Amino acid sequence: MNVIYYINERLSLNGLSIEESNSLQKDYLLKYLKEQNFRIECLNPYQLNPFYTIPHALLYDLKDDGGHHDCLLVYSMEVLESFISAYPARWLILKSFFNCIVEAESSVLH
Repeated sequence: MNVIYYINERLSLNGLSIEESNSLQKDYLLKYLKEQNFRIECLNPYQLNPFYTIPHALLYDLKDDGGHHDCLLVYSMEVLESFISAYPARWLILKSFFNCIVEAESSVLH
């Protein structure tokens, strides 16, 4: 399965510092990707990272690409809460491009 993944670089999770939170998300998602044999899909060959950090940029690239995608992978829905509450219509459009949204935190890792 091809996945696009998102990391919120501005959010402090579980009382961690921003830097620790970023590391937690990256490490956890990369481990999840490897264990599930997911392939990272890159919509924009010019982006610096293999993941998205700005939902608006992701939405822009999805619209530009025009296709439907297997999965959006996030650490938890908490990382998208501020975007969802501030831009509910854009969130509906963004998630319509994916067959599923997977929260890695709620999945069991071995």
